[in-house]
This record gives sequence, structure tokens and C-alpha cells, in this order.
Amino acid sequence: MTSDEAARPPAATEDTGAADLLTLIITTSPTPSAPSTDLLSQILISFREHCPGLAECRVILVLDTYDHISSTARLKKGHVTAEGARKYAEYKENAKRLILQEYASSRHGHREDDLLEEYGEAEFGSTAYAQQTNTVPLTITKTEDGRIVFIEPLQRLGFGLAVRSALRLTETPYVWIQQHDWALVSDLPLGPLLAIMQQHSQPSAADLDDFEAVRVPIKYVCFPSVRMVEYARSDHVMQFPALRALTNLHKQNFTVKSEDGNHVKIPLTPLFFWHDKPHVAETAHYLDQVFSTRAALPRGAFIEDTIGHRARTEMKDGHWRKWACWLYYPDEGKQLCMRHLKGRTWRGTEGELVQRLEYMRLNQGLPRPEDAE
Repeated sequence: MTSDEAARPPAATEDTGAADLLTLIITTSPTPSAPSTDLLSQILISFREHCPGLAECRVILVLDTYDHISSTARLKKGHVTAEGARKYAEYKENAKRLILQEYASSRHGHREDDLLEEYGEAEFGSTAYAQQTNTVPLTITKTEDGRIVFIEPLQRLGFGLAVRSALRLTETPYVWIQQHDWALVSDLPLGPLLAIMQQHSQPSAADLDDFEAVRVPIKYVCFPSVRMVEYARSDHVMQFPALRALTNLHKQNFTVKSEDGNHVKIPLTPLFFWHDKPHVAETAHYLDQVFSTRAALPRGAFIEDTIGHRARTEMKDGHWRKWACWLYYPDEGKQLCMRHLKGRTWRGTEGELVQRLEYMRLNQGLPRPEDAE
């Protein structure tokens, strides 16, 4: 078997389910709603409603941590208050319990007491100086069958290194990357989408230089949010002749035969960026393209803030097929699939309702209830 053949995802069959092909990777970190897991619960509820196949997949939960305890919380910088640190420690235990309850079905029979523990590390940056190892120790706990994995770093990883740490433990050819504050709002055809990605996987690097290759590669598919409405007609595309040409050439409805014999259409358009928001990607492509070296991403960094911009530059220069990024595009880009819950300000379902009611009161110029008395 050649190295290219080894890297190729297994061929799709009519009875192949998403659970055999896909690992769900969820990243979470300190949030104002801790120790409540309401934010994560909203995500899981949206899976059950709009993409039930995700409930059957393997799952890796990365419980990132903070860097400093400060008087003021600055979550994006890794700063929490002493109270926030205490609540986050409780939140991590609650989150692990929630995932076990959600994914430990009766046929698997997982319990917290049954988890196996091992250790790893996440390396980053240069090793030019002997006194700088540039590694973060990881505690990894998993169920005996490996279907549920928890990763807890001793220092803050940031989203990028959190994803890489999970990818290295992934045994399936595809991953769904999920931040803890993006909920689905529309149905997603996960099985047919994975089948299309299998059909359009190109393991050979030589194919990337062959513009006339039979199948255009599909290695990454992102799902539309409010800022991506009608993306194919947006300034992100229309202002660049090369990107317009690629869109006109490749935007289409891909067709796959479902298990019941019907043909399912999957609308996709080329995407000229690598977003962090929820997406499906080929595992090997992710590791090779985004995390090619230990210095590819600094600790604490987001992928889209670093690799994403480099990817867009290369795509503008004619190397879009190298990245093979696509956007799911139902109703010509008018249908939204995701809603951002804004984890750094999320106060829980009840707290969010109170805030919305207060905004409504202010907009209508109504007095506070206590003032009315």
C-alpha cells in the first residue's frame, strides 16, 4: 500500500454512517455562565434537532484553561477572576458529566468511574533555546472504547492548539470542529455531505497542480452564519477576478445517492478563507495543511486569525485547490445554518432572557418595574 493509499479515507458504502466516519471535536473554555453547562446544552440540543447524526459520533471535548487570575476578567486574553477560576473548575466537571450523559448510551455503558487516564503534551513555537521547552502538559481521560475523550491542559492552549491536540487523538477520517457557542438553526444533511467529501477526496499532491483533474477536491466545508449570507455574491468574492472565476466554475449542487435510493443534492460554493466556526474537514488534510510544523500556530491563537489569512492570500494567488475550502450554500446562500451565542458574554438562558427584556424596555421607553411601584 502506498502512502497516498493509506491517507485516502475509506470508500463510502450505502450502509456507512456518520458515526463510523466522523469525530465531533468540541472546544470549551472559561465563560461567564460557568459553572452552568447551559451553553453546551444549547449546542447539544441543536444537534439533536438539526443534525442527529452528531449524537452517534465519537466525541472529544477539550477543556481549555486560563493563564492568569486577575482582578478583571479578560477571557480572550486568558484572564479570569478568582471567583471565575473556582467556577470554571466546577464547570469542567459538570461539562464532562454532561457529555457522558449525552453520548454514553446504554449500548456503550460509560460511567465516570470507568475513565482511563493518560498524559500527553502540546508543543509549540521554537526550540532554539534549551531552557524553553515550549510544551503544555495534557491530561487525557477516555472511555475504555475510546468513543469519549476529555483533554485538559495544565496551561492555556487557545483554540488552535486545542483543535490540534484533539486531531492527534482522532481515529476517523473526518472531524466536525465545534466551538462551545455556535448553535445550529437549520437541518444539515451530514451523511450525504460526508459521502460527497469522500467522492471528492484527492490524496495525491500531484492532483493539486492539475487544473483539469476530474474531481475538484472537497476537504473542508463550513456552514453559513449571518455574516456569510449570499457569500458567492459578496465583496469577499466579487472584488477579485480570480475568485469570481473559481466561484462561477465550481459553485454547484453536488448529488449523492442516499441509503433509501433517492438522490440528495448538496449545494456548495468555493470558500476563500479557513474559518474557526463549525465546519467539517478531512482529518489528514487538517493536520497536513494547518499544522504542518510545531511553529505553525502560537499558543493562545485562533486558526482563522493566523492560518486563515495566509490561506486567503494563497487562494487569491491561484492556490485555492490546495486548501479546498467550501461553504454549504442552501437557498443560494440565503439560508442560515448557525447562530452565535457569544460565549464570552453568555449569561445562561435565564440571564439572556432578562437582558433581552431589559433591551425591549429601554427601546420602548418603559419605566423599570421598581420605578412603576
